[in-house]
Amino acid sequence: MRFLFRPPATEATGLLSLPWARPLEEWDEDLLLTVPQRGISRHVVRFVTSDGRVYALKEISERLARHEYAVLGELEHEGMPAVSVLGLCVDRPDDQQAVLVTRYLEHSMSYRYLFSSPRGDDHSADRLVDTLVELLVRLHLSGTFWGDCSLSNTLFRLDAGKLAAYLVDAETVERHPRLSDGQRHHDVDLARERIGGELMDLQAGGLLPPELDPIEVSDSVPRRYGALWDEVTREESFRLDEQRYRVAERLRRLNDLGFDVGEVELITSGGGARLRVDIRVAESGQHRRELFRLTGLEAQENQARRLLNDLRSFRAYLEQRDGRPVPEATAGHLWRSEVYDPVVAAVPPDLLGVLAPAELFHEVLVHRWYLSEDAGRDVGTTAALRSYLATVLPHQDGDQEAGEDDLVG
Repeated sequence: MRFLFRPPATEATGLLSLPWARPLEEWDEDLLLTVPQRGISRHVVRFVTSDGRVYALKEISERLARHEYAVLGELEHEGMPAVSVLGLCVDRPDDQQAVLVTRYLEHSMSYRYLFSSPRGDDHSADRLVDTLVELLVRLHLSGTFWGDCSLSNTLFRLDAGKLAAYLVDAETVERHPRLSDGQRHHDVDLARERIGGELMDLQAGGLLPPELDPIEVSDSVPRRYGALWDEVTREESFRLDEQRYRVAERLRRLNDLGFDVGEVELITSGGGARLRVDIRVAESGQHRRELFRLTGLEAQENQARRLLNDLRSFRAYLEQRDGRPVPEATAGHLWRSEVYDPVVAAVPPDLLGVLAPAELFHEVLVHRWYLSEDAGRDVGTTAALRSYLATVLPHQDGDQEAGEDDLVG
């Protein structure tokens, strides 16, 4: 047998003692991790833990395994929203298929989990499809033809109350310098067909509202895609005296849609101007980097934006209280030690793992806002935390695990 692991290869050493010579379906149960809410998979998929990390193992032909290993590695290097690949095992005895190993995407959820969870009403089919369309646009901008875009091949994570989508299955992915309109439209048509079938499956299981028409939702995919593609790629023309606010308005709209802008090209001629923007297709990271610089915390982009707002509010409070300026690095240290860490530490052990710490803190902030609105005054983080732990968090489903091929495709 041969093993191929991406650096740092030391992460894989704990997996080497597993019985790779045997088919995955024959592995002993005590070696495996049970993932709730699993569905039918077109591949044999198993989950294991090593040194506190969770890994997904998928049996697949060596040709497809090597292709997926390479593609997922490229996407990760470019900062694209996709699962992270660790390695693969080939040349197994008795002509067995290869095994692709990916890192489990923490706090991720399958579309089935989203609709079957107690908070399923928070995640409508429209919202889910819009999130998937945004992922498809981002991939197409990078020259990536998916070929198997579907809800099943996507994982979803909460990011400050919003959903973020991640590509899981890369078996059919093709990379090009640039996609033609025909390639993009074909990919969208494939997505429409698959999403329609998946929503009909949910409907048959009683997981969709009775008034929702799966065909109507899936038929809207090309329209949703076209509107978003036009928004992020079109050139704008305007008068010279509109130049300043029109450029700022366009950049703000793109940021609100979750896209960062790389280069801005402004061409003036006569009495008008044309604006062209170059979109950064990787996950945006300005707020994540800023939060990490100030606090050492890792978070997703929307979470980081929300936490930074609270940090700035806390800094303003410190300056008002002390009557002097407070350096942002000092404010970041004090905010983490006096505000953020106590909130996370107050969660009872039996409720840990329900949400990512940054998402939990965001929910406490949202809960504080609602309580303050009802009370007509700021109730404070401590009171909001007590109320949240007593009335909200216990009703969350404890294991936001994904299933089917939703972890490795």
